[in-house]
Amino acid sequence: MPRSTKIVATLGPASSSPDVLERMFRAGVDVVRLNFSHGKAQDHVDRAHLVREVAHKVGKVVAIMADLQGPKIRVGKFAEGKVQLENGAPFVLDAARTEPGDLQGVGLDYKELPRDVKPGDTLLLNDGLIVLVVDRVEGEKVHTVVKIGGELSNNKGINKQGGGLTAPALTAKDMEDIKTAASFRCDYIAVSFPKSATDMEMARQLANVAGEQWRHRPALIAKIERTEAIPNLESILKASDGIMVARGDLAVEVGNAAVPALQKRMIKLAREMDKVVITATQMMESMIVNPVPTRAEVSDVANAVLDGTDAVMLSAETAAGKYPVETVEQMAAIAMEAERAEEVSLDADFTNKTFARIDQSIAMGALFTAYHLGCKAIIALTESGSTALWMSRHKIHVPIFALTAQPNAMHRMALYRNVRPLLVPSYTDRDEALSHAEAVLVARGVLMPGDTYAITCGEPMGYPGGTNMLKVCEVKA
Repeated sequence: MPRSTKIVATLGPASSSPDVLERMFRAGVDVVRLNFSHGKAQDHVDRAHLVREVAHKVGKVVAIMADLQGPKIRVGKFAEGKVQLENGAPFVLDAARTEPGDLQGVGLDYKELPRDVKPGDTLLLNDGLIVLVVDRVEGEKVHTVVKIGGELSNNKGINKQGGGLTAPALTAKDMEDIKTAASFRCDYIAVSFPKSATDMEMARQLANVAGEQWRHRPALIAKIERTEAIPNLESILKASDGIMVARGDLAVEVGNAAVPALQKRMIKLAREMDKVVITATQMMESMIVNPVPTRAEVSDVANAVLDGTDAVMLSAETAAGKYPVETVEQMAAIAMEAERAEEVSLDADFTNKTFARIDQSIAMGALFTAYHLGCKAIIALTESGSTALWMSRHKIHVPIFALTAQPNAMHRMALYRNVRPLLVPSYTDRDEALSHAEAVLVARGVLMPGDTYAITCGEPMGYPGGTNMLKVCEVKA
């Protein structure tokens, strides 16, 4: 059984050479993440072109996701690069400070902090390792007392426990980065710190305008990492093409203990709403420096797979770690082992479910038929990829091959769970298209004489949303 769960790998200094990239793709990477929090615009353009070249060489469909930086809610720089904060000591966060920081205080990249906090609020710095309690606010100065001290270095992030920071999700830099991402026709744009559907709607408008000259519209992923996003999950999902369970900042704001249940809820909701979902942050963190993962990391990845996530993501592990290729190999092996243990409850999925659309009914019919007939594969001839997306929302141990003539749809489907996208010529004749689809899978060794498979398409051919036919075929000798 081929692996269903996709792997997203972040590119960085450890993974930007053609050789390492090729080995990572062969090890199992399906989507690369370009982190716009680091590097110049041209760095990302160059990496995107390299990804396309290497993927073509390997013969694999690899999607590109541009991850926007979002608002810089960070402290400034220190004269010595870092300070050691002691419990109980006073410390001032000063939005007006221009000189480097010291043990008494530091400047802020985020100038609105004095307006966003009040006495008694808890601020968490450096992913929650340092905890400050607000004592009072005087003008541009936030006077705090160190509750949990430690080493604080340049540009570390600030979160407010329980949320409430007013920083907009999209900054001027993000707007420029969207244009850069559009220039190399990225497949996905990940929006950092959205609080509502409005943030995602604005991002989509900007992305569509930026991609207009290339007639390209990237899909949008909402990174769920703010407290305010939780009650708005459904509306954010409706305005997006998928979500990322961004467990780092989310855990700092809502508390570590709340994250596992939220993760399960988000994955379930995304699947129910026919959206994709990525589980991210510290999945294989120890492999930044170690050649094997911890047992806890293995369980973490496996649980996300069993919950039904479309993809699991690697960050520093592949961007800056010592073992980028080995990390991908380990993650792929864990995902495959977890999938073998999955329970398929397709009949229960369809109980009391109604479908208003013909194409969606055909997609569900293909799943039901393939499962009960024991088909070797499901083939979806698709223009937009919607049929394959609907099929991928249900666990079924039958691989789905999505054949499309649209390169944009092909790349986008690289993120869909259990979907293997392939680029094929555009056909107007149905029988010719069906014959070619079978020949493609026979040539790849997926189908052999005697195998049965289910295939869906639309008549007339070549129109998005037109899937209206399901056929069950047997490969002739």
